[in-house]
Amino acid sequence: MPVALAVVVLPALPGLLGPAAWRALSGRRPVVALPGAAATADALRADGWAVDDVPDAAAAAARPDSVVALVPPGSDVDAGEVLDAPVPPGARLLDVVRVMDVLRSPGGCPWDAEQTHSSLRGYLLEEAHEAYDAIVDDDPAAMREELGDVLLQVVFHARVAAEAGPGRRFDVDDVAGDLVDKLVRRHPHVFGDAGPRDVAQVEAGWEEIKKAEKQRRSPTEGVSRSQPAASWGAALVRRAARAGLPTPEAAELGSDSPEALGERLLAVIAAAEQRGWDVEDALREAVRRYAGELDAEAEARATG
Repeated sequence: MPVALAVVVLPALPGLLGPAAWRALSGRRPVVALPGAAATADALRADGWAVDDVPDAAAAAARPDSVVALVPPGSDVDAGEVLDAPVPPGARLLDVVRVMDVLRSPGGCPWDAEQTHSSLRGYLLEEAHEAYDAIVDDDPAAMREELGDVLLQVVFHARVAAEAGPGRRFDVDDVAGDLVDKLVRRHPHVFGDAGPRDVAQVEAGWEEIKKAEKQRRSPTEGVSRSQPAASWGAALVRRAARAGLPTPEAAELGSDSPEALGERLLAVIAAAEQRGWDVEDALREAVRRYAGELDAEAEARATG
């Protein structure tokens, strides 16, 4: 006879069922599980529930008794009623982790299996730049795709790290857990008793908490040196100003808008190219010297 009730279950969340599904499972009807619902079936059996496996939907419908069938998403089941599984936000992230685990495991993809942090690092920069371009272009479709590629790199590196030796091993749950702890810790006005704050107070509080956490001696610490020289320099100037350390003497812009400034900088690049100078290298060396000056000044303050 037709299946009385089909309960759609999520392979990545085997214990997640809605109230109606739990009521159905607690009734008198036998419970069967189709392929693809094995994780939920195993979880129920481990807790003392009786669940029979059936090879397909036809086998479930061919049983002489009226059954409740556990089915994976997308199943075509002749059922009197279908209960969809509740899907919390972020549920598909578990699928990302599961797919990466398959790719890195024996029998998976040989290319994925041989990658290391070093071999992947270029892809992380590339995907981040492509995501940045999509944001600048205000292209939602491209943003969705490129942010997915950035997410892939995060999950990929976490999976590689999960295979490392003692002292170097961590997994994606460690990454997520550290992030959650950091967000909660740095938002005491939301998760603690710091009280309401405006944007300026939030930014100042963030920096205070971060400074206490990191125990950094110089504003250069924690600033990526591999980013473009202009971004590196801007980050150092901002941090130095907040720390009360010297900043380079500001030049006269001679521009009345960011667009005009951009045109002027482009003209400087063109002039440098005519002389055979590499603008990126020139600016990077200047920023490197400034970083050294900041380190020396911070050290002098700490010891003086």
